[in-house]
Amino acid sequence: MNPPADLSVEGVTLTAGARHLVRDISLTASDGQVIGLIGPNGSGKSSLLRAVYRVLRPDTGTVRIDGTDAWTIPTRQLARTMAAVVQEPAADFDLAVREVVAMGRTPHKRLLDGDTPKDTSIVDNALTTVDATHLAGHPFDQLSGGERQRVLIARALTQQPSLLVLDEPTNHLDIRHQLDVLGLLRHLPATVLLALHDLNLAAYYCDHLHVLHEGEIVASGPPAEVLTPRLLADIYQVTGEVTIHPRTGTPQVTFLPE
Repeated sequence: MNPPADLSVEGVTLTAGARHLVRDISLTASDGQVIGLIGPNGSGKSSLLRAVYRVLRPDTGTVRIDGTDAWTIPTRQLARTMAAVVQEPAADFDLAVREVVAMGRTPHKRLLDGDTPKDTSIVDNALTTVDATHLAGHPFDQLSGGERQRVLIARALTQQPSLLVLDEPTNHLDIRHQLDVLGLLRHLPATVLLALHDLNLAAYYCDHLHVLHEGEIVASGPPAEVLTPRLLADIYQVTGEVTIHPRTGTPQVTFLPE
């Protein structure tokens, strides 16, 4: 398995017609860090992630993976380096869960190659990791939203990426599986960039946060520096308190009714 990748986003701007989706954004992630993007709906988080996993080509700026412009990396090679779990609804694969998860091994095999014992072991481990072993034989298109999400995360894990990009990976997941998935990301041999809505989960699981608002990064730093009552008021338009949790030592946000 390759070491964690270095990601560099350099002055990226994305537009849709006359509207800026993101404007002049720069950030870095490396050494197995978990980097979180937070901000209100429509702030540009998903658009920025789409530029990183190469769905939206930047109007200006560059996304580099291990120093190489991501748009110059051959698709197959890129898929051996980066995996993405996106927010858009998953396709209704007419496949069993195990077959969907095994698709993550495709970049590592030649055309028409069958599964090796190593592939089988990696798929088994991924299913176990996301608590989906019991779903292996089930039709993917008959799963609940949360079950699908776990299967798609397992598929990404089978790619054995050195860079993992996730857009709201806890969507549809119950509390237990939210904690399991985010805890897993902390221990992967990969650099992780993810968007999250839950500020307390972001504070606990992310090494560094970038706050997006109207397509721009307006604050960056460790969670304890970024999450402040002033930020909650200015960016989220809510009143809140931020304290340090006595057991975790991380910021805990409490929202207050008006």
